[in-house]
Amino acid sequence: MLEAIDLVKRYGSVQALDGFNLSVAAGEIVGLVGHNGAGKTTFVEIVSHLIRPDSGHVTIDGRPPSATSGRVGVAPQHIALYPSITVREHLELFGKLAGLRRAALQSAIDDLVVALRLNDFIDRHTAGLSGGQQRRTQAATALVHRPGLLLLDEPTAGADLETREAMLDVVKQRAGEGAAVVYTTHYLPELTELQATIAVARNGRVIARGTYEELVDGLPGEVRLLLDNGEELTVSTTDPAATLIDMLGRAEHPISAVDVRNPSLDDLYRSLAVSDAS
Repeated sequence: MLEAIDLVKRYGSVQALDGFNLSVAAGEIVGLVGHNGAGKTTFVEIVSHLIRPDSGHVTIDGRPPSATSGRVGVAPQHIALYPSITVREHLELFGKLAGLRRAALQSAIDDLVVALRLNDFIDRHTAGLSGGQQRRTQAATALVHRPGLLLLDEPTAGADLETREAMLDVVKQRAGEGAAVVYTTHYLPELTELQATIAVARNGRVIARGTYEELVDGLPGEVRLLLDNGEELTVSTTDPAATLIDMLGRAEHPISAVDVRNPSLDDLYRSLAVSDAS
Protein backbone atom coordinates (compact mmCIF):
# COMPACT_ATOMS: atom_id res chain seq x y z
CA MET A 1 0.00 0.00 0.00
CA LEU A 2 2.54 2.64 1.16
CA GLU A 3 6.20 2.55 0.19
CA ALA A 4 8.69 5.27 1.11
CA ILE A 5 12.24 4.81 -0.14
CA ASP A 6 15.35 6.83 0.75
CA LEU A 7 13.51 10.07 1.54
CA VAL A 8 15.73 13.08 2.10
CA LYS A 9 14.47 16.51 3.16
CA ARG A 10 16.49 19.52 4.29
CA TYR A 11 15.41 22.88 5.65
CA GLY A 12 18.53 25.00 5.31
CA SER A 13 21.08 23.45 7.63
CA VAL A 14 18.49 21.16 9.26
CA GLN A 15 18.38 17.58 7.96
CA ALA A 16 14.75 16.58 8.62
CA LEU A 17 14.93 13.27 6.73
CA ASP A 18 18.12 11.43 5.92
CA GLY A 19 17.37 8.25 3.98
CA PHE A 20 13.98 7.52 5.54
CA ASN A 21 12.51 4.14 4.54
CA LEU A 22 9.11 2.75 5.55
CA SER A 23 6.55 0.37 4.05
CA VAL A 24 3.02 -0.22 5.33
CA ALA A 25 0.77 -3.02 4.09
CA ALA A 26 -3.00 -2.90 3.69
CA GLY A 27 -4.61 -3.70 7.05
CA GLU A 28 -1.43 -2.91 8.99
CA ILE A 29 -1.10 -0.31 11.75
CA VAL A 30 2.43 1.03 12.02
CA GLY A 31 3.28 2.99 15.13
CA LEU A 32 5.86 5.57 14.08
CA VAL A 33 7.69 6.62 17.23
CA GLY A 34 10.68 8.75 18.05
CA HIS A 35 11.63 11.85 19.98
CA ASN A 36 10.93 15.36 18.70
CA GLY A 37 12.97 16.11 15.59
CA ALA A 38 13.13 12.47 14.49
CA GLY A 39 11.36 13.26 11.19
CA LYS A 40 7.90 11.84 11.86
CA THR A 41 5.86 14.90 10.91
CA THR A 42 8.02 15.67 7.86
CA PHE A 43 7.41 12.14 6.64
CA VAL A 44 3.63 12.53 7.08
CA GLU A 45 3.70 15.85 5.19
CA ILE A 46 5.55 14.27 2.25
CA VAL A 47 3.13 11.34 2.02
CA SER A 48 0.25 13.85 2.25
CA HIS A 49 1.72 15.73 -0.75
CA LEU A 50 2.01 18.90 1.33
CA ILE A 51 5.75 19.10 0.71
CA ARG A 52 8.15 17.37 -1.66
CA PRO A 53 11.29 15.47 -0.69
CA ASP A 54 14.65 16.62 -1.94
CA SER A 55 15.25 13.05 -3.09
CA GLY A 56 13.75 9.59 -2.73
CA HIS A 57 10.19 8.69 -3.57
CA VAL A 58 6.83 7.63 -2.15
CA THR A 59 4.18 5.44 -3.75
CA ILE A 60 0.64 4.70 -2.57
CA ASP A 61 -0.81 1.66 -4.31
CA GLY A 62 2.01 2.07 -6.83
CA ARG A 63 1.22 5.71 -7.58
CA PRO A 64 2.81 8.97 -6.38
CA PRO A 65 0.96 11.00 -3.73
CA SER A 66 -0.06 13.57 -6.36
CA ALA A 67 -2.14 10.91 -8.11
CA THR A 68 -3.94 9.50 -5.06
CA SER A 69 -6.61 12.12 -4.35
CA GLY A 70 -9.34 10.59 -2.19
CA ARG A 71 -7.20 7.61 -1.20
CA VAL A 72 -5.49 9.27 1.77
CA GLY A 73 -6.90 10.62 5.03
CA VAL A 74 -4.75 12.93 7.15
CA ALA A 75 -5.16 14.14 10.73
CA PRO A 76 -2.23 16.54 11.33
CA GLN A 77 -0.49 16.99 14.65
CA HIS A 78 -1.84 20.50 15.18
CA ILE A 79 -5.55 21.24 15.15
CA ALA A 80 -6.53 22.57 11.70
CA LEU A 81 -10.27 23.26 11.76
CA TYR A 82 -12.41 26.17 10.56
CA PRO A 83 -13.65 27.84 13.77
CA SER A 84 -16.79 29.41 12.27
CA ILE A 85 -18.44 26.26 10.89
CA THR A 86 -19.96 23.26 12.63
CA VAL A 87 -18.64 19.73 12.97
CA ARG A 88 -21.28 18.50 10.54
CA GLU A 89 -20.27 21.14 8.00
CA HIS A 90 -16.64 20.03 8.31
CA LEU A 91 -17.59 16.45 7.52
CA GLU A 92 -19.78 17.52 4.61
CA LEU A 93 -16.94 19.65 3.21
CA PHE A 94 -14.23 17.01 3.51
CA GLY A 95 -16.55 14.26 2.28
CA LYS A 96 -17.50 16.23 -0.82
CA LEU A 97 -13.87 17.09 -1.53
CA ALA A 98 -13.17 13.34 -1.54
CA GLY A 99 -16.06 12.68 -3.93
CA LEU A 100 -18.87 11.58 -1.60
CA ARG A 101 -22.39 12.72 -2.47
CA ARG A 102 -25.85 12.61 -0.91
CA ALA A 103 -26.74 9.22 0.56
CA ALA A 104 -23.13 7.98 0.70
CA LEU A 105 -22.00 11.16 2.43
CA GLN A 106 -24.84 11.08 4.95
CA SER A 107 -24.20 7.43 5.71
CA ALA A 108 -20.49 8.13 6.30
CA ILE A 109 -21.31 11.01 8.64
CA ASP A 110 -23.85 8.93 10.55
CA ASP A 111 -21.28 6.18 11.04
CA LEU A 112 -18.68 8.58 12.42
CA VAL A 113 -21.15 10.30 14.73
CA VAL A 114 -21.55 6.94 16.48
CA ALA A 115 -17.95 5.72 16.21
CA LEU A 116 -16.30 8.92 17.45
CA ARG A 117 -19.14 9.94 19.78
CA LEU A 118 -19.86 13.23 18.03
CA ASN A 119 -23.59 13.39 18.63
CA ASP A 120 -23.50 15.88 21.50
CA PHE A 121 -21.65 18.51 19.46
CA ILE A 122 -22.19 17.62 15.78
CA ASP A 123 -24.02 20.93 15.11
CA ARG A 124 -21.77 23.18 17.18
CA HIS A 125 -19.10 25.50 15.78
CA THR A 126 -15.65 24.07 16.34
CA ALA A 127 -14.42 27.28 18.00
CA GLY A 128 -16.52 26.38 21.05
CA LEU A 129 -15.40 22.77 21.39
CA SER A 130 -13.10 21.29 24.00
CA GLY A 131 -9.66 20.05 22.98
CA GLY A 132 -10.81 16.43 22.96
CA GLN A 133 -13.87 17.28 20.86
CA GLN A 134 -11.68 19.11 18.37
CA ARG A 135 -9.35 16.09 18.18
CA ARG A 136 -12.29 13.82 17.39
CA THR A 137 -13.59 16.26 14.78
CA GLN A 138 -10.20 16.48 13.08
CA ALA A 139 -9.91 12.69 13.00
CA ALA A 140 -13.42 12.47 11.55
CA THR A 141 -12.42 14.70 8.62
CA ALA A 142 -9.64 12.22 7.82
CA LEU A 143 -11.94 9.21 8.15
CA VAL A 144 -15.15 10.36 6.50
CA HIS A 145 -14.33 9.10 2.98
CA ARG A 146 -12.96 5.74 4.20
CA PRO A 147 -9.47 6.19 2.71
CA GLY A 148 -7.19 3.28 1.99
CA LEU A 149 -4.32 5.04 3.79
CA LEU A 150 -4.68 6.86 7.11
CA LEU A 151 -1.98 9.22 8.39
CA LEU A 152 -2.68 10.09 12.03
CA ASP A 153 -0.04 12.38 13.51
CA GLU A 154 -0.35 12.47 17.32
CA PRO A 155 -4.16 12.12 17.07
CA THR A 156 -4.68 11.87 20.84
CA ALA A 157 -2.18 14.51 21.98
CA GLY A 158 -3.67 16.20 25.02
CA ALA A 159 -6.94 14.30 24.57
CA ASP A 160 -9.29 13.11 27.30
CA LEU A 161 -9.96 9.43 28.01
CA GLU A 162 -13.20 9.34 25.98
CA THR A 163 -11.43 10.75 22.92
CA ARG A 164 -8.55 8.32 23.28
CA GLU A 165 -10.85 5.29 23.58
CA ALA A 166 -13.01 6.35 20.64
CA MET A 167 -9.97 7.04 18.46
CA LEU A 168 -8.29 3.71 19.12
CA ASP A 169 -11.52 1.80 18.50
CA VAL A 170 -12.01 3.48 15.12
CA VAL A 171 -8.38 2.98 14.08
CA LYS A 172 -8.61 -0.75 14.86
CA GLN A 173 -11.89 -0.99 12.97
CA ARG A 174 -10.56 0.72 9.85
CA ALA A 175 -7.40 -1.39 9.81
CA GLY A 176 -9.62 -4.46 10.16
CA GLU A 177 -11.44 -3.32 7.04
CA GLY A 178 -8.14 -3.14 5.12
CA ALA A 179 -6.85 0.41 5.59
CA ALA A 180 -3.11 0.95 6.00
CA VAL A 181 -2.46 3.17 9.03
CA VAL A 182 0.55 5.26 10.04
CA TYR A 183 0.03 6.31 13.64
CA THR A 184 2.59 8.61 15.25
CA THR A 185 2.45 8.96 19.01
CA HIS A 186 4.45 9.69 22.14
CA TYR A 187 1.92 7.73 24.21
CA LEU A 188 3.49 4.31 23.83
CA PRO A 189 0.81 2.11 25.50
CA GLU A 190 -1.53 3.00 22.63
CA LEU A 191 0.59 0.94 20.26
CA THR A 192 0.19 -2.16 22.40
CA GLU A 193 -3.57 -1.69 22.45
CA LEU A 194 -3.61 -1.20 18.67
CA GLN A 195 -1.43 -4.32 18.17
CA ALA A 196 0.70 -2.14 15.93
CA THR A 197 4.02 -2.99 14.40
CA ILE A 198 6.57 -0.36 15.29
CA ALA A 199 9.02 1.82 13.38
CA VAL A 200 11.49 3.79 15.49
CA ALA A 201 12.74 7.02 13.90
CA ARG A 202 15.88 8.87 14.91
CA ASN A 203 17.71 11.70 13.15
CA GLY A 204 15.56 11.48 10.04
CA ARG A 205 15.65 7.76 9.41
CA VAL A 206 14.05 4.55 10.64
CA ILE A 207 16.58 2.72 12.80
CA ALA A 208 14.43 -0.20 14.01
CA ARG A 209 11.34 -1.95 12.65
CA GLY A 210 9.29 -4.89 13.94
CA THR A 211 6.75 -6.01 16.49
CA TYR A 212 7.00 -4.87 20.10
CA GLU A 213 8.11 -8.37 21.12
CA GLU A 214 10.85 -8.45 18.47
CA LEU A 215 12.19 -5.01 19.33
CA VAL A 216 12.40 -5.47 23.11
CA ASP A 217 13.70 -9.05 22.96
CA GLY A 218 16.89 -9.19 25.03
CA LEU A 219 16.34 -5.84 26.73
CA PRO A 220 16.39 -5.91 30.54
CA GLY A 221 13.32 -5.47 32.68
CA GLU A 222 13.28 -5.02 36.42
CA VAL A 223 12.10 -6.92 39.49
CA ARG A 224 11.60 -5.09 42.78
CA LEU A 225 10.78 -6.63 46.16
CA LEU A 226 9.79 -4.59 49.20
CA LEU A 227 10.43 -6.47 52.45
CA ASP A 228 8.44 -5.89 55.62
CA ASN A 229 11.55 -4.56 57.36
CA GLY A 230 11.60 -1.68 54.86
CA GLU A 231 14.42 -3.06 52.75
CA GLU A 232 14.03 -2.83 48.95
CA LEU A 233 15.68 -5.28 46.55
CA THR A 234 15.89 -4.33 42.86
CA VAL A 235 17.40 -6.47 40.08
CA SER A 236 17.71 -5.65 36.37
CA THR A 237 17.08 -8.80 34.32
CA THR A 238 16.24 -10.10 30.87
CA ASP A 239 14.10 -12.85 32.43
CA PRO A 240 11.86 -11.16 35.05
CA ALA A 241 9.81 -14.29 35.80
CA ALA A 242 12.82 -16.50 36.57
CA THR A 243 14.50 -13.71 38.52
CA LEU A 244 11.38 -13.18 40.64
CA ILE A 245 11.22 -16.88 41.55
CA ASP A 246 14.89 -16.82 42.54
CA MET A 247 14.51 -13.66 44.63
CA LEU A 248 11.43 -15.02 46.42
CA GLY A 249 13.36 -18.14 47.35
CA ARG A 250 16.30 -16.17 48.76
CA ALA A 251 14.40 -13.44 50.61
CA GLU A 252 15.31 -13.45 54.32
CA HIS A 253 12.26 -11.47 55.47
CA PRO A 254 8.54 -11.56 54.65
CA ILE A 255 7.67 -9.70 51.45
CA SER A 256 5.17 -6.84 51.53
CA ALA A 257 5.15 -5.89 47.83
CA VAL A 258 6.34 -7.18 44.45
CA ASP A 259 6.79 -5.13 41.26
CA VAL A 260 7.77 -6.71 37.93
CA ARG A 261 8.49 -4.34 35.04
CA ASN A 262 8.96 -5.79 31.58
CA PRO A 263 11.16 -3.89 29.08
CA SER A 264 9.41 -0.89 27.57
CA LEU A 265 9.80 1.18 24.43
CA ASP A 266 11.60 3.77 26.55
CA ASP A 267 14.21 1.09 27.22
CA LEU A 268 14.33 0.47 23.48
CA TYR A 269 14.91 4.17 22.81
CA ARG A 270 17.83 4.20 25.18
CA SER A 271 19.42 1.06 23.73
CA LEU A 272 19.03 2.30 20.16
CA ALA A 273 20.42 5.72 21.04
CA VAL A 274 23.53 4.08 22.45
CA SER A 275 24.00 1.77 19.45
CA ASP A 276 23.27 4.57 16.95
CA ALA A 277 25.89 6.83 18.55
CA SER A 278 28.59 4.18 18.69
